[in-house]
Amino acid sequence: MKKKLLATILSVMTLVSFAGCGGGSSEAKNSDGEGGSKSLIIYCPHPVEFIDPIVNEFESQTGIQTEVVTAGSGELLKRIESEGDNPLGDVMWGGSLSTLQPKADLFEEYKSANEDAVIDDYKNKDGHITRFSVIPSVIMVNTNLIGDIKVEGFEDLLNPELKGKIANADPSKSSSAFEHLINQLYAMGNGNPEDGWNYVTELTKNLDGKLLSGSSAVYKGVADGEYTVGLTFEEAAVKYAKDGATVKVIYPSEGTIAKADGVAIIKNAQNMDNAKKFIDFVTSKEAQTVVATQLNRRSVRNDVKGEGLEPLENIKMISDDETWVNENKQAMLDKYKDIFTSN
Repeated sequence: MKKKLLATILSVMTLVSFAGCGGGSSEAKNSDGEGGSKSLIIYCPHPVEFIDPIVNEFESQTGIQTEVVTAGSGELLKRIESEGDNPLGDVMWGGSLSTLQPKADLFEEYKSANEDAVIDDYKNKDGHITRFSVIPSVIMVNTNLIGDIKVEGFEDLLNPELKGKIANADPSKSSSAFEHLINQLYAMGNGNPEDGWNYVTELTKNLDGKLLSGSSAVYKGVADGEYTVGLTFEEAAVKYAKDGATVKVIYPSEGTIAKADGVAIIKNAQNMDNAKKFIDFVTSKEAQTVVATQLNRRSVRNDVKGEGLEPLENIKMISDDETWVNENKQAMLDKYKDIFTSN
């Protein structure tokens, strides 16, 4: 599999071509056109090491040449908005539901061919966003740096000894960081998110003015020893732990929210048929088994079991009000920005 890196003007996004000779989006033809298209362009916030095995197999089975533009979910959604009715991408693969659902008008209506096999709680009820995997929010700890500091939950992150040593991404750019904000508000507000803002205010003080630009900077920063703890998502932290890094994964004692992320077809996609094929592929039993047994994610299918992850019954699970979160997302981001900049 040949890869190439291309700079983009919009931001510091990286374009990773997973095709042997994948053409740029300007060369893509509508799949309804003569001869059909063999191209697909995906916007994706997932780590490259997560993307590779799934995209490789998709290409192998379909012969479709796939290019993946990687960046934070917030940046990618802004890119989709800026491209308007002539999108360069075909699929948005990744980003939490709390991030994607308020932007549902950017996506085509489509339900995968595998929807009947999806767990009821994760079915595509809105018609636009297919659920791809289930991702609990976690705290990642560098065991070489933590010493005798106790970290079992959110409250422990207010320890003055951790000031400036906590990796946290900007929730306006990272869906995992936004999910952590939701988790903190509900967990520390005892189910009432409005009561959780006092905690968030104190936590931002302990960040000591440091807010990272994307989710990858969080888990890499902890694993590399730049930070002692980080607020991240399960798959990233578990992978480092399994690979032998000096890190451990903490499920907050106050409660963890496990939300699905999504995959959706960008409205007016140039390669519509191929986009549908991709969504059907990533929700297939074959692909979901790879996700659950090799890539440290929890499947949305009712016939696929995971391996090597803490059973959910051993974790204190809490939930949020998705309707409230979707209606108040921008207000939450604005309030967080005000709190952060005033500390």
